[in-house]
Amino acid sequence: MERAQLVTRVNELMEIDRFEDYCPNGLQVEGREEVRSIVTAVTASIHAVEAAVERNAELLLVHHGLFWKGEDPRVVGPRRKRLKLLLENEINLVAYHLPLDAHPELGNNAQWAQSLGCSVEGTLESAELVCWCELDEPLGAEELAERVAAGLGGRLPLVINGRQRPLKRIGWCSGGAEDYVVHAAEAGLDAYLTGEVSERSYHEAMEREICFFSCGHHATERSGVQALGGWINQEFGLEHHFVDEPNPV
Repeated sequence: MERAQLVTRVNELMEIDRFEDYCPNGLQVEGREEVRSIVTAVTASIHAVEAAVERNAELLLVHHGLFWKGEDPRVVGPRRKRLKLLLENEINLVAYHLPLDAHPELGNNAQWAQSLGCSVEGTLESAELVCWCELDEPLGAEELAERVAAGLGGRLPLVINGRQRPLKRIGWCSGGAEDYVVHAAEAGLDAYLTGEVSERSYHEAMEREICFFSCGHHATERSGVQALGGWINQEFGLEHHFVDEPNPV
């Protein structure tokens, strides 16, 4: 399949023009024109690039690409190594950041809802990326933590229990979205789940009386890129292989 045709189709699926992002979405590094197989990964790390080389893939599809606003633009250090390997092997690098978080079916947040055993009932008006739902039955913090862990491959979340009551209305946003806990609390949610945690998150959760779950940035963003890779496989018949890393963050 032609790279240009594939990227155009996925750009449309991800509705990249809807988002003001911190990075370019879509094609970031140009490689071979013909694509037969793809490797997906959370981040365009050297591990992911080497895996794409090893599998002779023509395209590496990731959530976290190589170029971010505000970063040092020089091609030195790890960025040089990654780019050198991509260019030498003519591997296309394609990345989708916020569009992949937000997609209603394939996105990180939609896929996380499935692993939690719930459906997205809506998003917060003040924070569109935060999804929410009401659980069928209220859960204690430990019970919800176990459900989260079961859906993320056994990784237990860090829990800041600012709400000493059963949890019914929960919200979540994958990745580094810890500051949305303020919006979640103001919207009347009982619990908020995200990837990362900051020192200030403790005080916000305790003083706003909301239960905060830090579930891992990498762990909460593994499923979206896999789902997108699976969609490409079904839609175009391209071989797809997901590459994971033991990233504890």
